[in-house]
Amino acid sequence: MPQQHRRIALVSFVFLALIPLEAATVSRQHADTFAQKIALIREHGTNGSPEGTRRTPLSEDEVNSWFTYHAQPLLPAGVMQPQLTIVGQGKVAGRAVVDFDAIARQRASGSTLDPWSFVGGKVPVTVTGILHTRDGMGRFELETAEISGVPVPRTLLQEMLGYYSRTPDRPQGVRLDDAFALPSNIRQIEVGQRQAVVVQ
Repeated sequence: MPQQHRRIALVSFVFLALIPLEAATVSRQHADTFAQKIALIREHGTNGSPEGTRRTPLSEDEVNSWFTYHAQPLLPAGVMQPQLTIVGQGKVAGRAVVDFDAIARQRASGSTLDPWSFVGGKVPVTVTGILHTRDGMGRFELETAEISGVPVPRTLLQEMLGYYSRTPDRPQGVRLDDAFALPSNIRQIEVGQRQAVVVQ
């Protein structure tokens, strides 16, 4: 997957699956295990497998360990410390620290009623929702979004996501409602409690 597409996928993942970790075990070993599993998923997506359907479990600890040890070079400047909670029954939640100064400078209108007039600095953003996947396509159904514990409208989250996911090919960035193709011939992702299973 090209670097640019990996970055879009990661940014989408961070914002579309953004709640603080509970009793998580973060380690370099978990991070390396996650990286090895992703390599196997890519290989299977390219070459297939003689045994047919492949199911690869990814634990919450592995994902968060990878975020801690390997994700930083792929994150856009201003997005830090992503953390994921795999709640179960399709529900995912997570948290990231986001630097709002750059967005606020670009978006604020100067009006005292403009929400961007009140946001600045590095603040925690949390998002929860349901990840729907089927037949090689995915869609995220947003449930809640908060900045520093204060509920925010969907439009504010969309502006933030659009800003941090911009690329030359997609100058408006990623949209929350957009369906997206799953990479590496992934057919679906089963979201259980504290783990997700990638089905190819």
